[in-house]
Amino acid sequence: MTLTRRTFVKISGAAAALPLLGTSAFAQLEKVKIGFVYVGSINDNGYNYAHNQGRIYVEEHLGDKVETIFVENVPEGPDCERVLRELAQQGCNLIFATSFGFGDSVIKVAQQFPDIAFEHATGYMKADNVGLYNARFYEGRVVCGTVAGHMSKTGKAGYIGSFPIPEVVMGINSFVLAARKVNPDFTIKPVYISTWNDPAKEADAARAMIDQGIDIIAQHTDGPAALQVAAERGIIGGFGQGADMSAFAPDTQLTAIIDHWGPHYLASAEAVLAGTWVAGDTWEGLKENVVEMGPYGKKVPEDVVAAAEATRTGQIDGSFNIFMGPIKDNTGVERVAAGVALTDAELLSMDWYVEGVEQPA
Repeated sequence: MTLTRRTFVKISGAAAALPLLGTSAFAQLEKVKIGFVYVGSINDNGYNYAHNQGRIYVEEHLGDKVETIFVENVPEGPDCERVLRELAQQGCNLIFATSFGFGDSVIKVAQQFPDIAFEHATGYMKADNVGLYNARFYEGRVVCGTVAGHMSKTGKAGYIGSFPIPEVVMGINSFVLAARKVNPDFTIKPVYISTWNDPAKEADAARAMIDQGIDIIAQHTDGPAALQVAAERGIIGGFGQGADMSAFAPDTQLTAIIDHWGPHYLASAEAVLAGTWVAGDTWEGLKENVVEMGPYGKKVPEDVVAAAEATRTGQIDGSFNIFMGPIKDNTGVERVAAGVALTDAELLSMDWYVEGVEQPA
């Protein structure tokens, strides 16, 4: 899948969807076999690691009622189609494809195996036997942005992104919106490295931004390389992505966004066992504990922890919405009027940056 294909996701979610069944068409099972497809390594200490922890969670809860297999380091593109087909041919009843760029392959293979349940993480294309699931990662970035706004001395942060897709753009925007509630002059510089996990590219991007004066770094890539560079260069800090990365930079990680996929995987597996699985569409976050915050680092002052926790609990109880207007874009045009909140469909098609985001080169 090319970057052009990725940026096609400027739709309202269901616009390109195929019809869904209203009731389950799957038989009850005594044992379920589940396949997982990962875009990176389970040892990336981030996104793929978190998905694999979800797989282990299912095994721990279902015991001999489940068998799981996984394939890691699967590129987004034709090879994914082959892997999905092989998992189906190996007798999997349920298959999880865990990266956005797997979408076309999932739809194609699912049509060939209508008796198998497929679920696609962070995707948008549905079918009778293809469900969607996602996490509101941006809610965690609100907490991180609040910490950054309080702690940055330069008022400048860097953000290492994978691809400029809505999921990543909304994370950048939520981070800087939160930081600017503390420091209205706060800015963030995004750099895209066109991959989800490349330690060398992540490290190089981190060094370049630090050379340009940032003292806080955030990321939507999968490994701890940026945090390690932040520790080496002595800047204030950064944030773990997908998992707690404090083991790699114990004095530099300020907090972490932790993806907790286990409960969703367990619920889907139990539904397949019971013959009640249907192709759903979930987007859960802090409230549902699918997104969790890691421990605050020892250098984060108590008053900053309190401020960050207020944004975390406010998002859980609904009293705080980072995408409530007024919001201007980074050209000064008002995009969201006062008192109006962006809808989920608008978030999922977000292709513009808020005030305070430097336009990527």
